[in-house]
Amino acid sequence: MQSFLEEVIHKITREYDSLEDFIFVLPSKRAGTFLKNNIAKISIKTAFAPEIYSIESFIERVSKLGYVSNTQQLFELYNAYLKNTTKDEDNFFTFSKWGLTLLQDFNEIDRYLIDAENLFSNLADIQEINHWSLQGEKTKMMSDYLAFWNNLNQLYNKFNSALLEKGLGHQGLVYRQACERLPEYIESCKNKIHVFVGFNALNTSESEIIQRILKQSKAKIYWDIDSYFLNDPIHDAGLFIRKHQKTWSHFQKHALQGVSENYASEKNIQITGVPKNVSQAKYVGALLKKLKKERPDSLKTTAVVLGDEALLNPILNAVPKEIEAVNITMGYPLNKTSLASLFNQFMDLYINRDRLGWFYQNVLSFLSHPQIKQVLYKETDSNLDLQTSIKTKNWTYITLSKLGSFMEENPNLKLLFFDSQISPKNFVQKCLAIILELKAQYQKDESNLTLEYLYRFHTLFNQILDLVQKHSFINDLKSLQSLFKELLSSETVDFQGDPLEGLQIMGMLESRNLDFETVILTSVNEGILPSGKSNNSFIPFDLKTRLGLPTFKEKDAVYTYHFYRLLQRAKNIHIIYNTEPDVLEGGEKSRLISQMLTDPNKEKDIVAKVATPSIEPVIQTLNSFKKDDGLMRLIQNHAENGFSPTSLSNYIRNPIDFYKRNLLGINDSLEVEETIAANTFGTIVHDTLEDLYAPFLGKYLSPEGLTKAKAKIQTLVQMHFTKNYLDGDISRGKNLIAFNVIVRYLTNYLDSEIKEAKNHQIKILGIEEKLNIELNISEIDFPITLKGKLDRIDEKDGMLRIIDYKTGKVESKNVEILSWDEITAEYDFSKAFQLLCYAFMYNDKNPIENIESGIISFKNLNGGLLKFATKDKRGSWAKKNHIISQETLSYFEKELKKLILEICNPEIPFTEKEV
Repeated sequence: MQSFLEEVIHKITREYDSLEDFIFVLPSKRAGTFLKNNIAKISIKTAFAPEIYSIESFIERVSKLGYVSNTQQLFELYNAYLKNTTKDEDNFFTFSKWGLTLLQDFNEIDRYLIDAENLFSNLADIQEINHWSLQGEKTKMMSDYLAFWNNLNQLYNKFNSALLEKGLGHQGLVYRQACERLPEYIESCKNKIHVFVGFNALNTSESEIIQRILKQSKAKIYWDIDSYFLNDPIHDAGLFIRKHQKTWSHFQKHALQGVSENYASEKNIQITGVPKNVSQAKYVGALLKKLKKERPDSLKTTAVVLGDEALLNPILNAVPKEIEAVNITMGYPLNKTSLASLFNQFMDLYINRDRLGWFYQNVLSFLSHPQIKQVLYKETDSNLDLQTSIKTKNWTYITLSKLGSFMEENPNLKLLFFDSQISPKNFVQKCLAIILELKAQYQKDESNLTLEYLYRFHTLFNQILDLVQKHSFINDLKSLQSLFKELLSSETVDFQGDPLEGLQIMGMLESRNLDFETVILTSVNEGILPSGKSNNSFIPFDLKTRLGLPTFKEKDAVYTYHFYRLLQRAKNIHIIYNTEPDVLEGGEKSRLISQMLTDPNKEKDIVAKVATPSIEPVIQTLNSFKKDDGLMRLIQNHAENGFSPTSLSNYIRNPIDFYKRNLLGINDSLEVEETIAANTFGTIVHDTLEDLYAPFLGKYLSPEGLTKAKAKIQTLVQMHFTKNYLDGDISRGKNLIAFNVIVRYLTNYLDSEIKEAKNHQIKILGIEEKLNIELNISEIDFPITLKGKLDRIDEKDGMLRIIDYKTGKVESKNVEILSWDEITAEYDFSKAFQLLCYAFMYNDKNPIENIESGIISFKNLNGGLLKFATKDKRGSWAKKNHIISQETLSYFEKELKKLILEICNPEIPFTEKEV
C-alpha cells in the first residue's frame, strides 16, 4: 500500500530535483512528522529539508501574531466586558458560563471574515423582534437584555483591539490578520514553492489565503479524496472538495490533484456491536492479541482510532502485554486523574460550607480520598479517629472548634480545615502546600507517575496564582473553581514515544492524511461520529446559513470525510459501536454504518455482527456453613454468655443472620445518624419509661402520681436524646419531629395509664429487670444460658403481667399461635417467642401459677396490651387462651430446647433461609 503522503512526495520529486525551496502546509503537526519521514526514505543524498507547517502555525507566520490561550482570552474578554458595561455587570463566575460561548462566536466570525457590525446589528434586531411586546414601555429586564445584544459589536471591537495591542490573537483574529498581511508575505516568499497537502473543509480565511497563494506565487495543492466520494453528488465525504472545485478559479485552468481510486478495492470490513464502553475496550484488546499472534508485523501498520477519546484509559488497560511498542498521539487528560477530583472536592468543601459548618457527608467523602489519606496518615491514625468521632457523635455539621483536638494531634489537618474567610489567593497557597506534602510522601514511595501529575498540578496552581494576583475580579471561590476547571480541561500528561513505530493509538483528528493497512475504529455511534446537532452559539441557525457560517450540516460532513478517508486505503477495517444507547456514551449506531451497509458496491466486503460476552447462568444457591471446631467454639462461647430472645429470633428468621451478627459480631457499618435511627429512637423511649416508672417501683400506680410523671416527659426525653444521640442536632428538621413524636407517644401512653389506674389496681413489681438462667439440656455437654431484660413486671387486679415495649408496629396476630411448632419455625411469631422467653426466665426465679405476657406497641396504642395467646383455629372466631401456665411453659420449653439443640448440633450446618 502506498500512502497518500508517499504519493504526493513521489509526484513532486519526479518533477523537482530539490525540495529545499518548498514550504509544505498540512492539516496537522503529526501529518508533518510522517511527511518528513517519507522525504527521508526516498532521499538518496544529503539535502536541506523543506519547511513543513501545520495550517495553524503557517497562518501564525503569515499574520505575525501569536496565539493567545483560551484562559487569557476569557480574561481579556471579561476586562473588555467590564469596560463596556456601566451597571449590573456579572461577576466572573457568572460571566464565564456565557463568555466561552461568545468567544467561540467571535472566533467563527473572524475565521469566516464576516462583517461583524452587520452581523451584530442583525442579531440585535432578531432579539428585538423575539421580545416584541404590546406594552408601550419595556420592562427593565427587557431593556437590559436588548442592551446586551446592542453592545456586542462594541465588546467585539474592544476585545480584538486589546489583543492586537499585545501582538496576540485568538485563532479567528490571527486568521483575519493573516488575510490582511498576505500580500506582504507573498512578496517575501516569492522564490518559495508552496504545497498544500490533504485539506478538506476550509474556512473562508483559509480558502482565501490558499487561493491567493495559488494565484500569485508558485504553488500546488493536493487533495486527499477518493473519486468514489468526489463523483457522488450527494455523498458528504466529498461535499467540501466538490464546492471548491466549482467555486475556485484555480480549477478553471488546473485539474484536481490527489484524487485516488482506492475505496472501491476489495476490503475486509467487520462492523461489530458490543455493549457499553468497557466491552469495546475488551474487544479491541482481543483483536490486538489475535493480530499479534497471527500477523505480528501488521501491528506496525495498525491504528486504533478512538471516536470517543474518553476511551483512552480503558483501551490502554486492554492492550495485551505481548505488544511492546505502542505510540499514543493524544495525552492523558489531567482532569481524569484522582488529583483533579481531590482539588475539586477541596474547593467544593469550602464553596458549600454554610454558617453551621461543613456538612458531614462532604467531610467524610473528602477524608476518604486516597490522596488525603497520604497527607494525614502519620504514626497515629488521626484520620480514622476523626471519621469515627464524626460517626459516633453524630456530627451532622462540623466546625473548627470540634476539630481542635484532632488538629493538635495531626497538624496537617490545618492544611485542610481553616477559617472560612479566605481569599482565592490564600486558598491556592493551601493547595500548593498540599502538593508539597504529597510530593514528600510519593518521593518516599518512588511513585514516578503520581509525581509527574503533582508537578503538572503544581505548575497549574502557580499559573492560577499569577492570574489571581493580576486580576482582582477573581474574588470568590466559585470564580476560582471556574478558572481551575477551565485551565484543567486543556491540560494533558503527554506520553513520550516514537511516533513512527509500533501500534498507533490516536483520536479522529490526528488520523488526517495518515494511512494504515489495519484500522480499528471505536465508538461509531450517533452523537460521537458524527457529533450531532449542537447549539453552542448565540447566532441563530438562519443567520448562520445566510452569512455562510458553518452549521451542524457542515460539521457532520467533516466527520463523514474523516471517517471515509480512514477507510480509503485500509485493507482490514474493524468498526466497533456501542449497542446500548446512552445519553453520556452516544446514541444508536452511527448513520455512517447504516450508509455503508446500504451501499450495494461494498455489500460483499462487509460482515456485520453483534458481539456479546458469554454469559453462564448463575444458579442462586443458599449459603451454608458447616460447623467446624472453630465455629463450635464460637457457639459454645455464645451459649455460655447467654442466648437472648433477640439472638434466638435472629436464628429463626435466618440462621446466617445469627451466624454473622451474634457469633461473628458483624453489625451494620458505623454511620452518622443524620436523622435519628430506629434503634436509637427505641432506646430513648425505653430509657425515658424507666425513669418515669422508677418512683412507682413496689407501689401501686395512682392517677396523681402519673400526672406528675407526665410533666417530666419533655425534660427526660431531652436528657436521653443528649445521652444516646450525642452531639446530634435535634433543634430542627426530622430530628425535631422525632423528638416531638416520642413526647407524644409517651404522653398518650401515660394518659391511657391514668385511665387504667382509676379503674384498676396496678402494682409495679419490676422495671428493666435483668434475668439470667441456666438451661439443663442433657444432649449438650457445655453450659447453656438464657438471658434477657424485662421492660416491666406488674400486677393488675391480682394478675401477674410481663410487659414488653415496642416502638414499631405490632398487631395481635403477631403474638397469637395456633400450634407450638410454628413458634420456632416462623419469624412472624418472633414477638410471641420473645414473650414466652421472658415468662420462662421469670418463672425460673419466681415460680408462677398463672401469668399474662403482652406487648405495648407505641404505633398501635389503641390496641392496648397485645397479650400472648394460644388459639384453636385461625380467624376472628377462634377461642383464645391468654393465660400462661406451667403447662404452657412446659410446651414452650420443649420447643426452646429443640431450637437450641439445632443450633448446637455440629451435624446441622447453618443454612440460609430465603427472607
